[in-house]
Amino acid sequence: MASPAGKSALLLGATGATGKKLLGELLASNEWTRVGEYGRRVSAPPASSPGKLEQKVIDFENLDAAGLKDGRWDVVFVTLGTTRAAAGSAEMFEKIDREYVVNACKAAKTDDPAHEQRVVYLSSGGSSPSSPFLYPRSKGLTELALARLGYADTIVFRPGLLKNAERPDKRLAETVLGVITGAIAHISSSVEIEVPLLAKSIMNAGMLGSSRLPAAVGASKAGLPDAPFTLIDNKGAGILGRTR
Repeated sequence: MASPAGKSALLLGATGATGKKLLGELLASNEWTRVGEYGRRVSAPPASSPGKLEQKVIDFENLDAAGLKDGRWDVVFVTLGTTRAAAGSAEMFEKIDREYVVNACKAAKTDDPAHEQRVVYLSSGGSSPSSPFLYPRSKGLTELALARLGYADTIVFRPGLLKNAERPDKRLAETVLGVITGAIAHISSSVEIEVPLLAKSIMNAGMLGSSRLPAAVGASKAGLPDAPFTLIDNKGAGILGRTR
């Protein structure tokens, strides 16, 4: 993939805790000349937008009309996700968390073999396609499905607890867990990460790509033979987020 300077980025899930921070990073960076924010709803345009933001409300049940492929995006960032409680049922959770994500990324992939694209997906720590639990299983299956789409480069983040996440719905479990992981974080860098730092890390991964990630990040090869991807864990995300 060519240098990302002057490249385009599509962001799916810009209204979430990490997505809105990532959107700010993309707009503030000179590395990107065009940034697309597509979703079921979009954020309020920034007061001092550099004029490179393209926003579009799309229907994930009718992606043919969304025109995702028309954007010829160089990097597709995915921070889209939900919870079972917010979705209302296990079936709706999997539809939003996995089906919408995979189908949108498939729709954003160009037909031009000369145009190498990268997809960067925000998953979750503990994700596994064989997990007996709904949330980590859905994330793990999504990782594999994205890796099978044929992008030139697939990068997956599995962070720990998102520290200081700005959410409209304050989650009691996260608050309690945050107190515990906050204490553990003094002796380990693998349990939590500040959301702004994670957003910077995700953007850096999109710019650098798997082949140019610093060795200190400790990225590893994961997935299956027919679905390989580059994996960045919580510690690596923190290191990459501080990379200039």
